[in-house]
Amino acid sequence: MSKRFIQIAALSGALSVALGAFGAHSLKKLIDENALSTFETGVRYQFYHTFALLAVGILYRRMPTKLMEWAGILFISGIVLFCGSLYMLTFLQAVENVGLKGIGAITPLGGVCFIAGWICVFMQALKPSTHTSRKERSSSSAE
Repeated sequence: MSKRFIQIAALSGALSVALGAFGAHSLKKLIDENALSTFETGVRYQFYHTFALLAVGILYRRMPTKLMEWAGILFISGIVLFCGSLYMLTFLQAVENVGLKGIGAITPLGGVCFIAGWICVFMQALKPSTHTSRKERSSSSAE
């Protein structure tokens, strides 16, 4: 799972940069300031949670617990639901499609996923440490 989280974080990071550049250079010519702000919120939250997912991938190697696994899954879900719905809303405004505005109802579900992911990380941090440090491993192997 660790490697998968890191791979997804890397792809998400690349996508965040590409979407941010698209928003800054091309999209602002097509939509109003309000829609651009919505798009930028999606990019910003995707980037924040890309780093969170990367951290979970790294931490999962030392703490391969269900809580860390759920944190990663919830961060991915939040990126898809929260950020994806904001991107979709922006796209719909750009093409002047008013029929699917209800897609914004998905956004809070993604926000709940983000919050739940952070709570999983917090709960894992409350648990007593069960892993050994490099120093402990090297000193015990020297004996």
